[in-house]
Amino acid sequence: MKNIHPAIDRNFAMDLVRVTEAAAIASAQHAGKGDKELVDQAAVDAMRFILGSLSMDGIVVIGEGEKDEAPMLFNGELIGDKSGPQMDIAVDPIDGTTLLSKGLPGAIAVIALSERGAMNCPKEVMYVNKIAVGKEAKGHVDVNASANTNLKNIAKAKKKRISELTVVVLDRPRHDGLLEDIRTAGARIKLISDGDVAAGIHAAMANSGVDALMGIGGTPEGVIVAAAIRCIGGEIQCKAWPRNDDERDQAITGGADLNKVYTTEDLVAGEEVFFAATGASSGDLLRGVNFFANGAQTHSLAMRSRSATLRWIDTIHDFTRLDKTRYST
Repeated sequence: MKNIHPAIDRNFAMDLVRVTEAAAIASAQHAGKGDKELVDQAAVDAMRFILGSLSMDGIVVIGEGEKDEAPMLFNGELIGDKSGPQMDIAVDPIDGTTLLSKGLPGAIAVIALSERGAMNCPKEVMYVNKIAVGKEAKGHVDVNASANTNLKNIAKAKKKRISELTVVVLDRPRHDGLLEDIRTAGARIKLISDGDVAAGIHAAMANSGVDALMGIGGTPEGVIVAAAIRCIGGEIQCKAWPRNDDERDQAITGGADLNKVYTTEDLVAGEEVFFAATGASSGDLLRGVNFFANGAQTHSLAMRSRSATLRWIDTIHDFTRLDKTRYST
């Protein structure tokens, strides 16, 4: 009997770069206009246009949700031409919509693929407490431990002094205590206003200048970072963080184990994971879209877990030769 869902026999990472390039270019056209919804819509439309042509039987596990009764890469949406392997899809059309809408650096278009059933997003809570590190500190962190303990262990694993470590943290009032603990321990801090997907990936990359990501952020973003870490190595741990008693009660009623620590492999399992990101506005991880007459230049990152291959890709797009519907809104 013919297998209607073929095994994954090719590298989807380069296909995904086409997806994130289109999303970055479309959204970057609205940089600095002050409308984050416009930025997001442009990225979603462009991303969905390219995804629909890919040879796969995909389902969106982490997506945008349904808005205005229009399909917009919502959770459960089927994507692809159904001719290829069954895949889970996680998208963040623009990680840092607020950044891009204000013309600030650090916004990226992001997508990850894995085998069907490999991605596990704890949907009972919107936020999780996270810690992410690179290969050298893998196995030396614990999201339940204090910042001081984790920093001592990271420093030992990386053969550094704590004063030489840099920790990236989202600039939120909920992190006031964490920031005080990190400073008391003696480590340096890099505060970011948005974009913890890019920050988590950066923390896991060797020689990035960032040694760890710590703090509370979005649950879906944690899964996307886990997909990238499956490709580049390192570790992320997440633990549910209910925002209030009502959310805590709802999560428990929904069957959530609030004490469970989700490891990298809990969040994204399987043997095949693909990841791609393209810079929309220039940041620490990727350069942003550079427009010129009838074209643009993009900077992207493509990864595959099986081979642990990382590709940094500079692309010139000639709008006079390409289908403009890929990049316009």
